Amino acid sequence: MDLLQGTLDMMVLRTLLMGPLHGYGIAKAIRASSGESLEIEFGSLYPALKRLELQGWIASKWDTSETNRQAKYYRLTAAGRKRLASEHSKWAEFVNAVTRVMGPAPGGEV
Repeated sequence: MDLLQGTLDMMVLRTLLMGPLHGYGIAKAIRASSGESLEIEFGSLYPALKRLELQGWIASKWDTSETNRQAKYYRLTAAGRKRLASEHSKWAEFVNAVTRVMGPAPGGEV
């Protein structure tokens, strides 16, 4: 399923609201919470993580993973929490607008 621009950033921020995760953990959590509908490509995820970190919305540090390997863990910052709240509000407005446009067609035709 293709994602709208900015949607991946919002989903990463929302996922990190649950606590720090490494990149693979973020992709796995998004996939699981989407009912296995969304497969996040690492070629998209890691640039998004870098972008979010440069914006100050997430921070990272190296730590040992559950498989005893070094992994970069990402966490949400206070600025990231504010950004997530703003993005969530914009997303709700967008969904409502699209729902109005895509509502029942006249005569029940699709």
